[in-house]
Amino acid sequence: MQIKIREAKKEDCSRLLELIRELAEYERAPQEVTVTLEEFETAGFGENPVWKAYVAEANTKIEGFALYYIRYSTWKGCRLYLEDFIVTEELRGRGIGKKLFEIMIAEAKEKGFNGMSWQVLDWNEPAINFYNKYEAAMEAGWLNASLSKEQLQDFDIPEYISNDRSI
Repeated sequence: MQIKIREAKKEDCSRLLELIRELAEYERAPQEVTVTLEEFETAGFGENPVWKAYVAEANTKIEGFALYYIRYSTWKGCRLYLEDFIVTEELRGRGIGKKLFEIMIAEAKEKGFNGMSWQVLDWNEPAINFYNKYEAAMEAGWLNASLSKEQLQDFDIPEYISNDRSI
């Protein structure tokens, strides 16, 4: 089987979204995928793209990808944040994930980032074992926090916050 790794293109977004849904199923949170194809394409290939991805093709079909964006840490500086990293279940264990992950490491190194970070669920032993091969540090003690699109829309902006964001 021939595996080709390349940068993602806008035409790939539909397949990437399929794989994102597959990942969400695996992570037991399929209802959490709410982004539309249009939003996803605009965020990656619009006027101000915020993410970049590499895809893994097997026999011309995308079977995996790694998507990242630049995260700024006031403690560490610019870091590559690996948002999603997936290989289809049927092709896991064939070295595709290794190639994608190592392209992310190379990207972070070549762009001069001060590191690379990502999240892994504490029950995802196959992923944890994979990352341990790279001697990745697993941080304990941090909780994820977020506000949904609906919560943002329901928030009444106080009058003291002006349109120019001065207070």
